[in-house]
Amino acid sequence: MFRSISERFSLNPSQKSKRKFVRKTQPATKPVKNTRDRTLHLKVDVILFLTVVVLLVVGMIMVYSSSYDFSQLVWDDSGHIFNRQLIVLVLGVIAMVVLAFFDYHKLKKFALLGLIVVVISLFAVLIIGDERHGAARSLFSGSVQPSEFAKLAIVIYLAVWLYAKREFLNKVTFGLIPLAIILGVMSALVLLQPDLSAVFTIMFLGFVMFIVAGGDFRQIGLVFLLAVIAGWLTLQLFPTGATRIEEFLLGLRDPTQASYHVRRSFEAFVKGGWPGVGIGNSETKLTGLPVPHTDSVYAVVGEETGMIGAVGLLVLFLLVLWRGLAIARRAPDEMGSLLAAGLSVWIAFEAFVNMAGIVNVIPFAGNALPFISAGGSNLFVSLVAIGIILNVSRLSVENDEEKGSIFSAAIDLRRRYGRGSVPRARRTAGAKTNR
Repeated sequence: MFRSISERFSLNPSQKSKRKFVRKTQPATKPVKNTRDRTLHLKVDVILFLTVVVLLVVGMIMVYSSSYDFSQLVWDDSGHIFNRQLIVLVLGVIAMVVLAFFDYHKLKKFALLGLIVVVISLFAVLIIGDERHGAARSLFSGSVQPSEFAKLAIVIYLAVWLYAKREFLNKVTFGLIPLAIILGVMSALVLLQPDLSAVFTIMFLGFVMFIVAGGDFRQIGLVFLLAVIAGWLTLQLFPTGATRIEEFLLGLRDPTQASYHVRRSFEAFVKGGWPGVGIGNSETKLTGLPVPHTDSVYAVVGEETGMIGAVGLLVLFLLVLWRGLAIARRAPDEMGSLLAAGLSVWIAFEAFVNMAGIVNVIPFAGNALPFISAGGSNLFVSLVAIGIILNVSRLSVENDEEKGSIFSAAIDLRRRYGRGSVPRARRTAGAKTNR
C-alpha cells in the first residue's frame, strides 16, 4: 500500500512530462450551469414598462405645474393636489407590481364580484354622490369615481365571459343579446350621472372586445348599428352632448367659433409654439383655462413643452397600444389576448379622446388623460390595467421558455447519441428471440 502511494507522488521525469503534456492538451470542461444561478430578469415587456415609467414621471411633473396655483387658492397649499396624486401613485404602483405577478387566470373568480361591487357603487353615486358642475360622479368627497372603475370592470368581466362563451358567440341568444344586456345596464347607470364620455367608452370597449373574441361579422354590424342608434338617442335626451356636437361643427368651420374651452386650448398651443415656454411658465392655466390639471392638462403640456412635447406624449401612448396588442398576440390563451387587447385599447382610446377633443379633432368629451391628469381613480385603474397586461406578458415569456426547454431537451437527446433518434433499449445477453 505504501509503495503504491509513493509511486503516485514520485514519478520519473518521463512520467512527469507525460502528465504535464496530458494536462495541457486536455480540453477544459465547461462548468455545468445550475438553473438556480441564472441571472434574475423581469420576464415582462420592458418597452411597455419603461414607457409607463416615463408617462408617470411626466404626469407628476405636469400635475404639479398645472395645479399649484389652484391648490394655493383653494387649500392654501400649493402642493395639495400633487400630494394626493403622489399617494395614489404609490398605491397604484404597488397594485401594478402585485398584479404583474398574479396569474390573470385567477381573475375568473373575482370578475363577477367586481362587476357587482361597481354596479352597487354606481347606484350609490345616484343616491349619495357628490354633485359637482351639475353631475354626481364621485363618492367620499370626490376621492372615488366609480365610472372609472366601471371601465376596468367591464373589460375584465367581458374578457372572462367572452372566453367562457367563445364556442357560442355566433349564436345570438348566447352572444349578442347577453352582451347587449351587460353593456346596457352598465351604460344606463353611468348615463344617469350623467357621464357621456364614460358611456361611449364602455360601449366602444364592448364592441372592440366582441371583435377580438371572434364574433360573427353580421352580429358585429348589428352591434355597430345599435350603438349608433343608442348614441343618437343619448344626444337627444341629454342637451350637453348635442351642445358639444354643435360647438365642434362650428369650430371646424371657424376656430374662433369653437367652445370657450377649445379656444383657450388653441391659445395655449399657439403660445407654446414648437419648443414651449418651459415647465411651470404657462400663462393660460392662470388666466381662465378650464380645469387645467384634469381635462385640459394636454393644453398645458402643449404650452409648456411645445409641439415637441405634445407629439412626444402622443408617441408614448402609441407605444402603449403597440406593446399591448403585441402582448395580446403572443398571449398563452384567448383570455390573455382579450385582457391585453381590451386594456391597452382602453388606455389608448381614453388618451386619444382627451387629446383630440382639446384640439377640436373630435367633439370635446371631458375625460381624463391617463397617467397625466390629476385624478386618483383614473390613475389607480390605469396602473391596475398595466399590471394585468404585464402579467399576460410575463406568463407569455414563461410559456415560451417552457416550450423552448422541452424542445431543447429533445434536441439534446438527439445530439448526445449522434444520430437522428434516441437509441432503443438493447437486448441483454442470452435474451430469447420470438420468431
